[in-house]
Amino acid sequence: MEALLVSTGIVALAEIGDKTQLLAFVLAARFRRPWPIVAGILVATLVNHGLAGALGAWLTSLAGPQVMRWVLGLSFLAMAAWTLVPDKLDDADARVSRHGVFATTLVAFFLAEMGDKTQIATVALAARFEAFWPVVAGTTLGMMIANVPAVFLGDRLAGRIPVRVVHGIAALIFAVLGVATLLGAGSRFGF
Repeated sequence: MEALLVSTGIVALAEIGDKTQLLAFVLAARFRRPWPIVAGILVATLVNHGLAGALGAWLTSLAGPQVMRWVLGLSFLAMAAWTLVPDKLDDADARVSRHGVFATTLVAFFLAEMGDKTQIATVALAARFEAFWPVVAGTTLGMMIANVPAVFLGDRLAGRIPVRVVHGIAALIFAVLGVATLLGAGSRFGF
């Protein structure tokens, strides 16, 4: 349960102001068909974070507990710093295909998430908690919590969320996880 809740909270906070949330705004404004956009976000996130979670689980099997403790602790601290850097939507992320709203959203979100904060966080969380399904479910839920309102409320919501404060909270959570991991809080998980 801890893996699910931590994963959901971290990703929901980290996603606010992220380029994929900006992409959700753009797609919602362009297509004005929220349900296929939401479905595309869900499928893209499940696939992307499923792969990231599998990578995290695989990395755990390769390295010893002490190495994993340091790698994960430093990764969480790096994520804390990265979360403070606001994202910008690339023109390439917002391009529309001729294959419809769902396919456009699916491809755009999957590609936008490659190497993104939330994908890297999913790798680290899956390695940290050694709980593939709860982490993937949590990070996916976090993405949906942040992006579904963006799809339905569009630009009206963007100006009312104190993105800087939310990013600060997410960075603090990543930093606490990083320090706790370095100090051995993950010892019950084997690192």
